[in-house]
Amino acid sequence: MKILVVGGGGREHALVWKIAQSPLVEKVYCAPGNPGIARHAECVPLRADDLVGIVQFVREKGVDLTVVGPEDPLSMGIADELTPKGFKVFGPTRAAAELESSKVFAKRIMQKHGIPTAAFHIFQDAHDAHDYVANVAAPLVVKADGLAKGKGVIVCGSAGEAHEAIRDIMERKVFGKAGDQIVIEECLRGQEASILAISDGRTIVLLEAAQDHKRIGDGDVGPNTGGMGAYSPMPAVTPALRDEIERRVFIPTIHGMRREGRRYQGILYAGLMLTGSGPQVLEFNVRWGDPEAQPILMRMKSDLVPALMAAADGTLKESRQIEWDPRPAVCVVMASGGYPGDYGKGKPISGLDEAGKLKDVMVFHAGTAMSGGQVVTSGGRVLGVTAMGKTIAEARERAYDAIARIHFDGAQFRRDIGHRAMK
Repeated sequence: MKILVVGGGGREHALVWKIAQSPLVEKVYCAPGNPGIARHAECVPLRADDLVGIVQFVREKGVDLTVVGPEDPLSMGIADELTPKGFKVFGPTRAAAELESSKVFAKRIMQKHGIPTAAFHIFQDAHDAHDYVANVAAPLVVKADGLAKGKGVIVCGSAGEAHEAIRDIMERKVFGKAGDQIVIEECLRGQEASILAISDGRTIVLLEAAQDHKRIGDGDVGPNTGGMGAYSPMPAVTPALRDEIERRVFIPTIHGMRREGRRYQGILYAGLMLTGSGPQVLEFNVRWGDPEAQPILMRMKSDLVPALMAAADGTLKESRQIEWDPRPAVCVVMASGGYPGDYGKGKPISGLDEAGKLKDVMVFHAGTAMSGGQVVTSGGRVLGVTAMGKTIAEARERAYDAIARIHFDGAQFRRDIGHRAMK
């Protein structure tokens, strides 16, 4: 079997690494890939959003399954381009991908199908949004409707902060057209959880829970990022809570989407707040989380490929069992200096081989490139250093031990990944 993974970040490195272990697979391609991915797959010089080029490549190489990593090609309709031509895809159609590409659409789906989420209001006019904020109590959450690289959600502790968020998103257009509409919702309190599930549009297979760390700084301070680290499993997600999440969130979402004529096939990620009144959906993503994919896939003992193929074929009911390593995994993201703001590129990275030789450690490349035979930084989030251990404390210690061996100018990382589980 030949498999193409679309994307070039840490999530795609983890996917390629896991897929390449399958005895069913003879060849793995990745478009565009990165230097870390190149150790496990043939990297193809095609951008993830080059749909025409990807379709042509799949046809020429006889690719049996295309696994889409990032949200952009999904929202552009890569599945809609490949599926009618007879090519199998793991990833939702453009219509189904609106669960992520439009916060407004997602909130309306949740409202219509009784999926628990925060109370919200939708605005197309900045003046109306300012009027609303002036008459309600903070804290509030202001969200850009469209895709904003994980940075379009602003938690506002005061009315002043909410007004500034509205100005940034709707008036200054810091996220471009993604801010043509906004959602303003109540700020939920509790612990966040990331739950992912594989679906073929009818059957749902929940994966092990993880917890992401969105804020840039230790103690969850500073601006939101694409994710500074994650760990799995999450002790707060008990078997009973997991069952409740499947029943109240995933089942009504998957079946509601099918009734809407938007059958959902692929991975569905629910970002949840575990509140005193039960789990509430903060957002949906239509792809593997990054960095959640790294610890989740490291813990997955089963072959991933049969589940991906079954989801694409609509036969997931026959392939429901996934076996897990009971040991926890912790992923710590090493980021460029200045991230999530402006940051430099092209910083040489040393120590990768030394760190990668440590027991139960994988260094997943997220924002790297080759320059003059040297691996260098090329993105905000550079590496996802992931380790396993008998306990979360041991896994975390191994991850930080590996990080101590890796160096690049301006490197920053959180030193408290997994702190909630440690308590």
